[in-house]
Amino acid sequence: MGEHLPEAYAELADLSGILDGVLDARTHLLVKLRASVLNGCAFCLDMHSHEALAAGVDTRRLALVATWREAGDHFTEAERAVLELVDTVTAIGERGVPDHVYAAVAAHFPDREVVALITAIGLINLYNRLGIATGMTPPLR
Repeated sequence: MGEHLPEAYAELADLSGILDGVLDARTHLLVKLRASVLNGCAFCLDMHSHEALAAGVDTRRLALVATWREAGDHFTEAERAVLELVDTVTAIGERGVPDHVYAAVAAHFPDREVVALITAIGLINLYNRLGIATGMTPPLR
């Protein structure tokens, strides 16, 4: 995408940079990882897994993102609220986001960060869809 429509990619990158300035880096990575798992975007999952490992996230925790509901205490209450928000917004359909999901996130994050989380979820969903629709695959490492 970046080579064929660089101005659009630059705008998306700018938005991602703004979110990096609002959200904790690990929380932002958690959003990217979970949405990429849900959407089946191998390219994004590979990229964000490498970012997470470079940021010091251990491989066990990284693997448990896919099954966070069954992971017990491997995720904090705040992280579980974020993961629930990612799941709900990613599969939003006609149901919307239930009040209890917003309330769980709002119990751990100020309004500015809640809006940033929702924006980050929307952005990674866009990236996932672009990656899948354009046939992007992870590089061999």
